[in-house]
Amino acid sequence: MEPSRAGSRKRPTRSSRAPAKIQSLDHDILCIIFSFLDFFDLARCSVVRKTWSGIINKSKLLEALYYKKWQMGLVGAESRSGGCPEKYLNVYLEEMALQHHRVALEQGRVHVDHWRAHSVGVDQCRKKMGLLLTGIGDKVMRLWSLESYKCVGEYPIPDKVPLVDFDFDESKIVGLVGSRICIWRRNGIRSIFPSREGTFPKGLCMRYCDPDAVVGCVDGTARIFDMYSQRCSQIVKMHAGPVTCLCLSEDQLILSGSSLGSISVYGVLSDQQVAELRSTHSTGIRTLCFNPSSHLLFSGSTSGYVDCWDIRTWRSLWETRVSPNVVYSMQHLRNDTSSLVVGGIDGVLRILNQNTGEVVSRFVLEGNLLSSSSSSSSSHQHVVGSGTVQRMIGRRLSQNASIDSIPRSSRPPITCLAVGMKKVITTHNNKYIRTWKFN
Repeated sequence: MEPSRAGSRKRPTRSSRAPAKIQSLDHDILCIIFSFLDFFDLARCSVVRKTWSGIINKSKLLEALYYKKWQMGLVGAESRSGGCPEKYLNVYLEEMALQHHRVALEQGRVHVDHWRAHSVGVDQCRKKMGLLLTGIGDKVMRLWSLESYKCVGEYPIPDKVPLVDFDFDESKIVGLVGSRICIWRRNGIRSIFPSREGTFPKGLCMRYCDPDAVVGCVDGTARIFDMYSQRCSQIVKMHAGPVTCLCLSEDQLILSGSSLGSISVYGVLSDQQVAELRSTHSTGIRTLCFNPSSHLLFSGSTSGYVDCWDIRTWRSLWETRVSPNVVYSMQHLRNDTSSLVVGGIDGVLRILNQNTGEVVSRFVLEGNLLSSSSSSSSSHQHVVGSGTVQRMIGRRLSQNASIDSIPRSSRPPITCLAVGMKKVITTHNNKYIRTWKFN
């Protein structure tokens, strides 16, 4: 008899086939998966991948969910007389996104991505369309992807003169360089004006709105340049002292702050001063932020005050001292009328209620705050894009927390900030950029 082969039989093994990835799922399966999501998660999925957006839009899943809510009377009360709820879908989506943004800033947890952006200190940043432009302090401006933290463009500063201020859009970068304006096209072409013979007094700040660029000068004037003819079209006396900050409105108002503590509003169309504002503390104005959605103007001072005016009535609405020291920067998310993000020399990131001035949240880094937490538990490093990004934990401060007791390493001065959906980007006059992500 042959020996039994029972003992030599091999046990069945698991398949070595790789698990299916989300990209391999077909249209119908993804539709079924998406149909189980709620409105907010479905909206978030629609911006993750173009293919997902196409499936969600083609299947009209968002429209179906909105129509169901509309039938139940949960949304779109203003559209009931018209009987066409679909046209209010985008409005509802924006309102929902802004609400989640507000709640995240006020109540959510935060982690901070910290990465090296320049070889020397840099203290300004501007954000648009998922991109971040950083500069001032270095001899180059860098454009970053906020998704990968990878540098996607470099723009050297000409003639070994200091970069004073800058901003950008989808086609160009406009910078105040010394006493001239420089335009970098995103394709690499550069132009500088006016000529050296036509330079203006020392410029301290610059804002632009096509076709005009406005420069605030140390002599108290605002000089308006046509960026296409490259000529100064108007010189306006705004203040008796230096113009330290500027804002431009869509209806062609120039709003400027002065080191002497006043805010002057000039109408380009009427060619005259529209208003002059002054807070009760009368210290120098360091930064301005205008919200066109609410018609509110916010100012930050050298003594730590934030003031709010309604430019429809030119009335002061509130005044809050958020810090004992300088407020350097304030921003809000586009179309958001609830949250104002404020940063300054004390290094604390603050969230204010735009309508009342109440400080609703304060944040610093956690690493050096909790002595019991080890470095491995409070932060970790991972390589992203072209460099190393360190992820750290942010800490929400209690109302009675003493700022002076917090180590300076956890709160370097916030020299500039930019606001995105549930995120804030900060610069600190050093080599590093921080992205605060709220969940």
